[in-house]
Amino acid sequence: MLIDIIAGARPNFIKIAPIIDAIEVQQKHHVDIQYRLVHTGQHYDKKMSGDFFEQLNIPAPHYNLESGSGTQAEQTAKIMIGYEQLLMQSPCDLCLVVGDVTSTMACSITAKKVNSIKVAHVEAGIRSGDLSMPEEINRIVTDAITDYFFTTSEVANNNLRKTGVPDDRIFFVGNTMIDTLYKQMPRFQKPEIWNTYGLKEKGYFLMTLHRPANVDDGETLRELMSAIISASRALPIIFPVHPRTAKMLENIGLDSVNSIYAIAPLSYLEFNYLVLHAKAVITDSDGVTEETTVMGVPCMTLRDSTERPETCEVGTNELLGTDPKNIAPAFEKLFSGQWKKGSIPDLWDGKTAERIVKEIVNIFGLS
Repeated sequence: MLIDIIAGARPNFIKIAPIIDAIEVQQKHHVDIQYRLVHTGQHYDKKMSGDFFEQLNIPAPHYNLESGSGTQAEQTAKIMIGYEQLLMQSPCDLCLVVGDVTSTMACSITAKKVNSIKVAHVEAGIRSGDLSMPEEINRIVTDAITDYFFTTSEVANNNLRKTGVPDDRIFFVGNTMIDTLYKQMPRFQKPEIWNTYGLKEKGYFLMTLHRPANVDDGETLRELMSAIISASRALPIIFPVHPRTAKMLENIGLDSVNSIYAIAPLSYLEFNYLVLHAKAVITDSDGVTEETTVMGVPCMTLRDSTERPETCEVGTNELLGTDPKNIAPAFEKLFSGQWKKGSIPDLWDGKTAERIVKEIVNIFGLS
């Protein structure tokens, strides 16, 4: 049996690493299961792609579709054309996609249109309810044509049931991102900026903002940043930024504020070292909220909705919304020691990939 494992963007690389490990364990037990790693090229910068392969010990891709940048439509089309050419030359038995990036949707559609290849979606059923997000469109479309749904929570299971997916196609397995986190935690690396900026344990904030609603409008970004700076009690705020956001910070005059340290994107091991030791994380990334939940680090999410409600209901995350007025009360709660402790969601135990691969072995009768 041949499985195509699709990866195109930073979150994908984190999620596929343990799946590859689990497949290779099955191979050692003489199970007839092979994989073909297909890198779509959606993220092609070294910090967004290459470093993850090196640090997470992911083997070199068998194929790189080299889709590169472009509009949503352009990138989707490039990925679909490249993957179609591969499947026409050499079909697989199962297309396994993860998460909710453009590559996930594009390769799912292509697989189903080329010889009706079966699709397995890891992190299926996640919904934010916000159709203005490209990721939400990707989730809905992918799940509409998926054959096997591997989920992270009972919330996701219920989302799928509401759309008519039968229980025998839903597999509640946990979270592969957490598999990688547990494995790599002993290897976290202190970044150079720790000494450069004189950082101390629980003596700084880590911030990530990338969603267009937060960073593309200068006035919106100024208001959010001003509220965060005012509430942070002059503690350093480490802000790994995309070059586009860095330019916006410069334009609105916040790049030179003493407490803000706008730095280049970090590698996985360096970034999560900063997460682990931060006083709190301010973010609009749901992936980061999963990591903070497991590491027990307070997290403030600057979004009006989340597709990972378990990080709020069970974990350390709180959804603040996008109104800057909500920021000061959250910081007061943090500084007063009233932030919730949180716990770890069910099956976020580091064994998710093992469960996924065992289910695939059973589904296809390989054992």
